[in-house]
Amino acid sequence: MNSSTRSALRGLFVTGTDTEIGKTRVSAALVKAFAKSGARVAGMKPVAAGMDDIGGERINEDVAALRAASSIALTAAEVGPFQFEAACSPHIAAELEGRDIGRDALLATVHALADRADLLIVEGVGGFRVPFGGGWDSADFARDLGLPVVLVVGVRLGCINHALLTAEAIRARGLKLCGWVANTVDPHLPYVAQNLDALAHGLGAAPCLGLVPRLPDPTPEAIYPYLNVPALHAIFDTIHTQRDTA
Repeated sequence: MNSSTRSALRGLFVTGTDTEIGKTRVSAALVKAFAKSGARVAGMKPVAAGMDDIGGERINEDVAALRAASSIALTAAEVGPFQFEAACSPHIAAELEGRDIGRDALLATVHALADRADLLIVEGVGGFRVPFGGGWDSADFARDLGLPVVLVVGVRLGCINHALLTAEAIRARGLKLCGWVANTVDPHLPYVAQNLDALAHGLGAAPCLGLVPRLPDPTPEAIYPYLNVPALHAIFDTIHTQRDTA
């Protein structure tokens, strides 16, 4: 199936203000939250760099987390079709292994998994603009998918600037920023309420989908109580309305 005949995807693209800000933890919690409706929900991290021995196989820990959260049985290769050993920028990791992150091949893996699920949560890699090599990056990938975007904001010093610049880049590509999640990276950050107010004002119509504190064990179940469930239900209903009228 070529790109001109692929059906529209149903789901969300999750990006972050930076790397190591809890994007995977929030993505896994979103998978679980939407699955509570009875939907078949799959989590996916199409490009992942950095692998460990997990359960006797070489796998990226983010891929493992999304696989575990999914409400349908998936292989590690389905959740993370482009996994690389080195924990570095994907274009470097791919070059080290003599591999390419092919645009058509990557999109095909997403659509193949989408055919098995009612809803797909696709987690990006690092921040919004991460090079894949060959003249394209993760922002191009998000635009190719065309999914509504959820922005995970790592709440720490500098988060307002990072969030507003990321939101600007998302919207400049014609994508809808459908919400954001504030995830506490620095629990000692002063003036948190003022930071959150500035984020809410700067991100405009995009609702806050959750305020997640620093948790000792940030499992999907632990994060769920801090999510804005009514706002998530509204997003879920919108996605299904679009599907039914397509």
